[in-house]
Amino acid sequence: MPRYEVTIEKDACDGIFACLTRDPRFVEGGDGLATIDPDADPVYDCEGEVADTDDRVVATFDDDRIDEAQQAAAACPTDAIVVEEVGE
Repeated sequence: MPRYEVTIEKDACDGIFACLTRDPRFVEGGDGLATIDPDADPVYDCEGEVADTDDRVVATFDDDRIDEAQQAAAACPTDAIVVEEVGE
């Protein structure tokens, strides 16, 4: 399974939430912007590491759901989301 990072740049996020309909791990954060919650998926048990700073949210996953994350990134009209495979 690929290991990948999902990054949300908070300055670029406008809270349009097109990502939420593509991947249930994306949720609305307390600041009104998109964030990532691995526990938000009602179907799959998901484990991931999430770092949330003032500038960005970075989540690392090691599962077979990179396509869903890429679809969420592609749906973002402000290009605030980047999905990249990373090494071990």
